[in-house]
Amino acid sequence: MYMELTENDAHKAAAPNLQHLDAFNAVLKGYHVSAPARRTLDQTRFVLLVGPSSSGRNTIINQLLKTGKYHFIVSDTTRPPRMNDGVREEDGVQYWFRAETDMLADLKEGKFLEAEVIHAQQVSGISIRELEKAHQNHKIAITDIDIGGVLNVVQAKPDTAVILIVPPDYDEWKRRLRARSKMSDAEYQRRIETAFRILSEPAVPGFNIVVNDNLADAVQRVDAIAHGHTDAALQAHGAALVQQLRSRLQAELKPGT
Repeated sequence: MYMELTENDAHKAAAPNLQHLDAFNAVLKGYHVSAPARRTLDQTRFVLLVGPSSSGRNTIINQLLKTGKYHFIVSDTTRPPRMNDGVREEDGVQYWFRAETDMLADLKEGKFLEAEVIHAQQVSGISIRELEKAHQNHKIAITDIDIGGVLNVVQAKPDTAVILIVPPDYDEWKRRLRARSKMSDAEYQRRIETAFRILSEPAVPGFNIVVNDNLADAVQRVDAIAHGHTDAALQAHGAALVQQLRSRLQAELKPGT
């Protein structure tokens, strides 16, 4: 899965390479989900939220979690915890932090929905273990993911509900993005480039669009889609808005990007 550039890029650059890189590449090249894992996938509803920074994915997920109907999927990673704004990441919160040998063994046994080597320095992915928790508790599994990891998930679980979260208009998105945190011009440029890439990716068959114009309404729409209900008029409006956002982003991007 692709990880958006953040303030932790310096940590990434300094991180050592994977000790078992060749073994990870070999198992992922022909990776198949195990039969027991496949049964869990078939029995569990799964919702993926994608969207540009500050579109409101995490806020929507947090509201859905409060209903008690959803289980948030925490990905596994081989990298060690980092410090974010002076606070150390916690196991089971940002990620499940795994030893390379343990994660490699689980991959060989087909115990992941999807996983990917990132910068030859870490492996991150969604363990079937997390989906089992959702199934056992009769909840809908949900997480946010970059557009780059969506196809891997959908290939393994075609009935995944993929939902693109977008802001109500370009100026509001820019306001939210700037208000979120202080960032350098270079970081801002990276974020709009990433947003353009997300909005320009070929659509996953059956994916949905939710416009986050009002939080309560957006939460309700995501919940409805998770339960198999869609609104053709809202989807048409969302598709038109995506076109507008993409056009504005393209106009803002520097030449050569």
